[in-house]
Amino acid sequence: MDGERGAAEGTEDGFERRPGEETVTLPAAFDAGLYFIGRIGTPWTRRADCPKNGRQTEAVCTVRVDPAYVPALQNIEGATHLILLYWMDRAARNLVRQRPRHADGSRGTFSLRSPARPNPVALSVVELIRRDGDTLQVRGLDCLDGTPLLDIKPYYASTDSRPEARVERAGTSG
Repeated sequence: MDGERGAAEGTEDGFERRPGEETVTLPAAFDAGLYFIGRIGTPWTRRADCPKNGRQTEAVCTVRVDPAYVPALQNIEGATHLILLYWMDRAARNLVRQRPRHADGSRGTFSLRSPARPNPVALSVVELIRRDGDTLQVRGLDCLDGTPLLDIKPYYASTDSRPEARVERAGTSG
């Protein structure tokens, strides 16, 4: 999301709303806590520059793991691809209906891969290029520079791939 903040007209969080979008009031307290295990370095500092998804770029990005978690990288080089879970910390969290730029109408947040969601957890399958100590060089990310890292998992084509999966673009009524 945009690193640039400030009040946009008609919003409290600084993000412009498109026609057909809907927000909710978020709960006063969180249900769980998280530990960021590192940070992701990418070439993108503005939402507008970020690719729509990690398959649209060949950029090599850096995943730097905090020192306490470096032992968890043992044997990571055995995987050609990894699943990265990260926290889109600059995303709006109160959108329940969104209007993608490419769409004719609004869509429910849970039918989209948008970072704007109640819990802005993102997932990418990335190619592991190399490891150097606490740092992984990867290809296939779509997040802003400095994005907090939540978890790293090996990608297993035998269990993670679902070639039969489909997403149909149904009507826009709610």
